[in-house]
Amino acid sequence: MTTMDHHRPAAAPADGAARLARLREEARRGPDPAATERQHAKGKLTARERIALLLDTDSFQEIEPLRRHRATGFGLEHRKPYTDGVVTGWGTVYGRTVFVYAHDFRIFGGALGEAHAQKIHKVMDLAEQAGAPLVSLNDGAGARIQEGVTALAGYGGIFQRNTRASGVIPQISVMLGPCAGGAAYSPALTDFVFMVRETSQMFITGPDVVKAVTGEEISQNGLGGADVHAGTSGVAHFVYDDEESCLEEVRYLLSLLPANNRELPPVAPASDPADRRTDVLADLVPADPNRPYDIRRVIEEVADDGELFEIHAAWAPNVVCALVRLDGHVTGVVANQPISLAGVLDIHASEKAARFVQFCDAFSIPIVTLIDVPGFLPGVDQEHGGIIRHGAKLLYAYCNATVPRISVVLRKAYGGAYIVMDSQSVGADLTYAWPGNEIAVMGAEGAANVIFRKQIAESDDPEATRERMVKEYKAELMHPYYAAERGLVDDVIDPGETRAVLIRSLAMLRAKHAALPARKHGNPPV
Repeated sequence: MTTMDHHRPAAAPADGAARLARLREEARRGPDPAATERQHAKGKLTARERIALLLDTDSFQEIEPLRRHRATGFGLEHRKPYTDGVVTGWGTVYGRTVFVYAHDFRIFGGALGEAHAQKIHKVMDLAEQAGAPLVSLNDGAGARIQEGVTALAGYGGIFQRNTRASGVIPQISVMLGPCAGGAAYSPALTDFVFMVRETSQMFITGPDVVKAVTGEEISQNGLGGADVHAGTSGVAHFVYDDEESCLEEVRYLLSLLPANNRELPPVAPASDPADRRTDVLADLVPADPNRPYDIRRVIEEVADDGELFEIHAAWAPNVVCALVRLDGHVTGVVANQPISLAGVLDIHASEKAARFVQFCDAFSIPIVTLIDVPGFLPGVDQEHGGIIRHGAKLLYAYCNATVPRISVVLRKAYGGAYIVMDSQSVGADLTYAWPGNEIAVMGAEGAANVIFRKQIAESDDPEATRERMVKEYKAELMHPYYAAERGLVDDVIDPGETRAVLIRSLAMLRAKHAALPARKHGNPPV
């Protein structure tokens, strides 16, 4: 130690702590106090207010709060706010670690620059390495134009990490403001997208560009608002009226998911008896195969405490995908919905169910399939739209899934749609059917018209002959025990025993291990 060093006055620890506190407060407050008021005036919360709602109280640990950009030009060298417009870190949700990043619209409109992107890359890398879910709270104006292609490269790094973490950790995107251009592709790569009505929008090209190119006039919400993406495009899985209820539901979804693909979903204590009878199901589901009913009531009756968390409720409603608990264990349910298009499979329903099956398989969530399907939706639009290719997505997803898989034929299961809905022939571990089930190539009327066409046409009374032939076909090939006699279902069960049978079967399959062939990856239809 030199004499100079010896005599240099040391900084008082209290001074250093005070300066740090001032810097942290400046980072927390932001460079413009009025910006917070403008954010609230739009009906939107700030990034930190959102994080506080998402995470358990006082659990947030911020990283890089003092990060600033190093860009110059266009006046940026005079505007270098702390955080650079994104708040990153981790905390807990119901005591379990969750990583988060939140765009701060008060700073550069939440636009992404080099430092901003590097902060996001850092938290994404940490989430993957720690094996914990990642939630993005999106409220940004896209790439920071003043930083040019450097900002675009930042998006590339996010997309790469989204893809690398796919099927490794749950990734949830919460849209709380605008999301335009290439920025919209990060949410599209994640597992679930939440949106808030009126304040969040997503589109590749905005209304002004659309008008300039096509002449079409449309508002931001009309082009890419929450209800559009929930019901028309299928981009959004969940939609809410306000940020508070949206973030509370994100918390609930996280409580159902494992932290990563090496863990099982969390088990909750079950107060609902595992052997509870479900006799009401016999009344909920009409015996007449052509009468509609709401399959969600069936799922509620089977699930613990009548609770289901439906995914993509407004899109492709002819199939229902939901997370439930059975004896405390998280289970995915895929079910045909007879009150929408008679429960047929079409392009959108096939895509919706396929993605859900893939998600469940990636995160060790067993799958129960409730079948009441009359077939695939016929029509020129469906065929030209690629129903073969899209239907194959669902077929591929089921065939590729190694989690426990159980299917139950509630009423009817016709043709190729029966095969695709996780029949025994595509690898379901256990298959059950209710009494009165109709498993067949097609409905009896259609089958009789094909098989006995000549006899009916030549008959003196075609209608009476058709009726007789329909009864004959039903008696021979469509009686409830035909499939059971041939080993195509494992058992015919009383509807009142459905919950108990499913819980016992899932308990037996909990330690299931099924290995896929050695390969880099398959080549599923897309």
